[in-house]
Amino acid sequence: MHYEKFADGSVKCIEDEIPFDVPEGWEWVRLGEITDNIQYGLSNSAEQSGAYRLLRITDIQNGKVDWSTVPFTRTDDPARYLLHIGDIVFARTGATVGKSFLITEVPYESVYASYLIRIRLIGGISPQYIYQFFNSQCYWKQITGKVVGVGQPNCNGTSLRELFIPLPPLNGQAKIVSNADALLRYAHVIETEKESLDKLISFAKSKILDLAIRGKLVPQNPNDEPASVLLERIRAEKEELIKQGKIKRDKKESVIFRGDDNSYYRRSGQVVEPIDDWGFDYLPDSWDICCLGEICDYGDCVNVETDAIADDAWILDLEDIVKGTGTILKKVRKSKRNAASTKHRFENGQVLYSKLRPYLNKVVLADEDGYCTSEILPLLFNGLLPKYAQFYLMSPTFLRFANQASYGVKMPRLGTADAKKAVISFPPITEQQRIIDVVERYFLQLDSIMEVLQ
Repeated sequence: MHYEKFADGSVKCIEDEIPFDVPEGWEWVRLGEITDNIQYGLSNSAEQSGAYRLLRITDIQNGKVDWSTVPFTRTDDPARYLLHIGDIVFARTGATVGKSFLITEVPYESVYASYLIRIRLIGGISPQYIYQFFNSQCYWKQITGKVVGVGQPNCNGTSLRELFIPLPPLNGQAKIVSNADALLRYAHVIETEKESLDKLISFAKSKILDLAIRGKLVPQNPNDEPASVLLERIRAEKEELIKQGKIKRDKKESVIFRGDDNSYYRRSGQVVEPIDDWGFDYLPDSWDICCLGEICDYGDCVNVETDAIADDAWILDLEDIVKGTGTILKKVRKSKRNAASTKHRFENGQVLYSKLRPYLNKVVLADEDGYCTSEILPLLFNGLLPKYAQFYLMSPTFLRFANQASYGVKMPRLGTADAKKAVISFPPITEQQRIIDVVERYFLQLDSIMEVLQ
């Protein structure tokens, strides 16, 4: 059983408070028992000159301090606030409350600011060991329970003194620090390599999509119906609908044509411009190119008031889509979502494209009917399979166009008129399916690699 003896001679059983059993030779102590003092920082302002450097919370970034940038201050009581090697400073308030920093160097005579608490150990106890404890799950579980306040959370010196610390013998502390440092360095290498691999996989997926929309991912089949034939049918059907008065001709519609120099051009109303920057001059012979507005209803949405939506209906918001992956993080029903604004209705199989901040690359396929924020556009394609259309909209080629064509600084959006001018590489319908199959197979393999490293 564990007991605690107080200054007045009273004894209390603390068995229920002890976080876990420790090995023989170890002891549970409170932080207040092993510190010289727990001292609040100096309430001085930073200055451009002075006798001392003033260490602040903001000067501690990623476990390091650039002492040359730490501001100056003055004090009439330097002995009380001077930092020594081996001191530990603790953030007592704000968003970083609970974070600690071990002083391993003091290149200038330095004191510390009021939002920090200094802890100085006694009895030869290893500051490195205590600092490692301050980064442990056991520490954070305790400190979280001692933090008070919501808008400006804080933890005071009295609460710090009460922290339980598992204390090994002095020689054991050094061994633990050495072994933990080695393991942490190894873990850092693994984490860094994971980040590098994640970037490589993202780059590989981007490259795969780029090859796919340029006809370089799968071989062509000479028996495939050329895309030009399908495009001509689509255009003929549209002309018939215009002739019957069912739809109106878009006088600003953008179309692609070959010039006398055999290069591609885009005509938008009376404006004719080359499309060399799209890099589609060397597509396979069976492919064709067109503008998005010719084969997609971009911007034609059905608006629905939230009150008219059933409680069990799926409502998709931007936060539900994982950027750059084409996947949905979660599905939320109307009964679980605080939704009041007008929504766009979408149907199973439609491509859902986020026009807001297109650099986030949020494009998904709907696998059931539902409703979405007005920042997401449900798209219906004629002649393009939905999955190929999704891959195209996620490709680096379209992403570059969308970012360049967007308007607005803080919240850029891809407008309807500009989006309809986007150039689409158009494979035969049967090749689209072959592209989909290969891309999905490659993506699955890359995702499997990442899952192993999670």
